[in-house]
Amino acid sequence: QVQLVESGGGLVQSGGSLRLSCAAPGTSFTLRAMAWFRQAPGKQRDLVAGINDADMTTYADSVQGRFTISRDNNAGNTVFLQMNSLKPEDTAVYYCHARDSSWTEYWGLGTQVTVAS
Repeated sequence: QVQLVESGGGLVQSGGSLRLSCAAPGTSFTLRAMAWFRQAPGKQRDLVAGINDADMTTYADSVQGRFTISRDNNAGNTVFLQMNSLKPEDTAVYYCHARDSSWTEYWGLGTQVTVAS
């Protein structure tokens, strides 16, 4: 079983920055893919950014150029999401997601990001 532990959420003014972190402590193998999803109240959970074990990345159109996903496989499968130029519409609960080599998926509990206008 893989546990995902998120940190770094909070309240920020429009135009500000936040950095989210997600770690999978205790894993002795490299996760195939890690990603961040977000869910705003009353909306579905959507992909924000993803990265695989070859460091190939993908981004939602709404965050392209503002957010950057990266990972450190030497630090227990840690993934980061650097969020710049934040907008009120980025307000949501952000969830860390991962898949192992069997493509089994895992979810973190989520961290709240609130962007004040």
